Order: sequence, then C-alpha cells, then structure tokens
Amino acid sequence: MTTESPTDLRTPTPTLRELALTTLQEEAVALTRELIRIDSVNTGVAETIGDGETRAALLVRDLLAEVGIEAELVEPRPGRASVVARIRGAHPERGALVAHAHLDVVPVEGQEWEHPPFGAEVHDGWLYGRGAVDMKNFAGTILAVARHFAREGIVPERDLIFAFLADEEAGGVWGGGWLVDNRPDLFARATDALSEVGGFSVPLGDGRRAYLAATSEKGVAWATLTARGRAGHGSRPTPDNPVVRLSRAVAAVGEHRFPIVRTAAVDAFLRSFGAARGLAFEDETLERELDELGFVSSLVSASLRNTVTPTVLSAGGKTNIIPAEATARLDIRVLPGQDDALRDELRRIVGDDVDLRWGRWWSATEADVDAPLLRILQSAIDAEDPGAQVVPYLLPASTDNKHFARLGIAGYGFVPLRVPDGFDVFGQFHAADERIPVSAVEFSARATERILRTA
Repeated sequence: MTTESPTDLRTPTPTLRELALTTLQEEAVALTRELIRIDSVNTGVAETIGDGETRAALLVRDLLAEVGIEAELVEPRPGRASVVARIRGAHPERGALVAHAHLDVVPVEGQEWEHPPFGAEVHDGWLYGRGAVDMKNFAGTILAVARHFAREGIVPERDLIFAFLADEEAGGVWGGGWLVDNRPDLFARATDALSEVGGFSVPLGDGRRAYLAATSEKGVAWATLTARGRAGHGSRPTPDNPVVRLSRAVAAVGEHRFPIVRTAAVDAFLRSFGAARGLAFEDETLERELDELGFVSSLVSASLRNTVTPTVLSAGGKTNIIPAEATARLDIRVLPGQDDALRDELRRIVGDDVDLRWGRWWSATEADVDAPLLRILQSAIDAEDPGAQVVPYLLPASTDNKHFARLGIAGYGFVPLRVPDGFDVFGQFHAADERIPVSAVEFSARATERILRTA
C-alpha cells in the first residue's frame, strides 16, 4: 500500500507561459478600464471636442515606452492625437499586419446610464463604460499584447504595426484618414489590418458558436437634397412650395427598397449558417429565413442591399412664412462595387424637382474571404473554443479599414470575444450602459495574443 504525499495532491505548478498569459489577461482588463476612465468623447464638432484623445494617446505611448517599445505620437490638431508603433517580426518579407483601435468614443448625453459612463465599474462580472465594446476593449487588449511581447522577448512571425487612432467616430478625418494621407510611411509594407467590428461569438446551432469575421464593409456617403421656390406668406399657398416638393422626394427615398445583392462575404455567411441550421437561403425566402437567426438577423439583413436614410430636415423659421429653400441630408451605405449604380438609382428616385448634391464618399472595402489570415483566426479560436467556427460576413457599417484600404491594406474586423449566446455585442455600440463580460476581455487577450504572434 502506498500513501500519496501532500506534494502529490497539490495543484500543478503553472508554467512560465501560463503565468505570463495570466498577467496578460489581467493587464488587458486593467488597461481597458484605465482607457474608459479617460473621457475622449468625439462630438464631431471641433469646438466641443476636448483633449481626451490626446490624453489617451499619451497614456498609450508612455505604457509602450515603459517596456522599451518606441512609438510615435502624431497630433495634426490640438487634442486629436494618434499613436503608432512597430514591432519587428521574424519574417519581415511577409509584409506587416496592422492591429488598430480608435481611442475616441461617441457622446453619452441624452442617455440614461445606470452606471457612470466613464467609471469603468465592474458589476457581477460585467465591465460597464463608454468604449467597453466600441472600442477601448481592443485598444487595451492590443496594448497589453504589445507589452507582453516585449516583456517575454516574443518575436512574432511578421512585423506588427500597433495603431491607436483618433477621430474614427467622425469618419477618421484627423485619425486614420490623416495618417494615410500624410504619414503613409508609418504603414510601410503592411498588407493586412485587424480591427473592429467582428470576432464576437453568436449562436451557430447544435450548441456551437460562430465568430463573425468582417471581410467586407459597406461604404459610407452623405448627400443633400435641396428644393427651392418662391418665398411667400403662409396664407397664400404656392405651387412650388419647396417644403412640399422636398417632402415628396424624402418620402420616395424612405419607401424605396434597393435590390438584394449577394456579395462574396454575404454568400460565405449564408453557406456556413445554412449548413448549420438546415436553411437554403434562396433569394425568395432569404429574409424570412434570416429572421430565424435571432438578433444576428438584423445585422446580416442590413448587409443585403444598399440603403439610403433621410436623417436631417431643415426648412423655414417662422410658421406663417413659406421658405425659399428646404433641405434634407441623407446617410448612404453602399455595397462593394455599387457606387455608380446607387448614384444613378437615387437620382431617379428623387426626381427632377430637387437638387441632389454629393458630400463625402468612402467606398466599400472587400477583402478575400479565403485569405490565409482567416485560417490564423480559426486556429486561434480552435485553441480557445474547440468546435467553434469563424464565419465571414459583411459589416453594414464602416471602420478605419476604409482608410487603410487606400494603401492596398486588406482590412478584417475581428475582435475575439466569447460572450453568452443571447448577448448582442453589436447592440452595445453607442448604447446606454455599454458593457462587456470581463471574461470576454480575458478571452480576447489570449486569442489576440495567439493571432498576432502567429499571423
């Protein structure tokens, strides 16, 4: 008869790598919280934007310097700073991978928050705060990964460019867009980029999870409709009242449904979910069958067609005066390759009674749904969530990837987050009481470390 010694019953001693990964997870959470506590609200109006982005950028720069990583802080306007750093890889000839996150967040005014938006409080395992999902969680995570690589002497497979950007929430004019136009040298030899919006888990079926990878994203554009006529007294209606003519055009835009276009990313999504759910996803039944996917449906449905949404109306200033002019602003989301078709169709919809003028126009991005990087993402998810599947999809919004696309950099949206099956991560963007499970940030740190180390 043998007797086990107390030593035999002890918990196995963690390896040095396991200890380092534990530190990485803890730091990803801590840095995310520290960034959330910096009020870096981007109102989109220069006069009302403070120095929050620069304060966040200085924190990032100093934390990188603390572990010996040299980073460049670029501030094209006071308060609008970005930070870029490069870590050399073992195979620089393979091109660099950009990991980027924006440091600005949207406003919180007009929303009712149960927890303070810049408190970064943790309650029952959930981290609350503006930026918890969009997207200081990834900024904190990639910052923690960069520090982890430096501490542990890890050399990634390829060059990594870490970019922490200003102004994404207002189009990236003073952030990613400005850097691409004025400092493309910071992204020399980059071929791929990794950022929002994707990587979060959704129910796939049979108890398995899918992790959505945005291989494409809609373009975003703005346009203005203007109707003009004779000003006059409200008691004497005129046949060319610009308010009436503009209203007809706006109603026509609001009622119009553009045709379904099945892009490569949409088809890749439908194949994966169709196989898992036993759905055919034929054009005739597509939208009805998408409804069976729960909250995922609204995300994918918005990626099926071009959309034009009236958002701002302006006319007159006094009830008894017919104005000489009325305007409407339109938010446009356009699928890859559909720019000219959308312009022509919108012109036809609004008719000749109003003037149509185009504002900013950023075309859609489209990366390869079978790219080698997707296999790296799948490998990282396999290690953390065996049996899960990375599924391409088309993001119906736009990110800073649209700017990097102008440098020939293929952009992918993948912030790995394992969340409860009923939790709609995309629904947290810009919402009150924005929140994320602490465990999801820890999962993100482990998976992102593997992705950036092996990509």
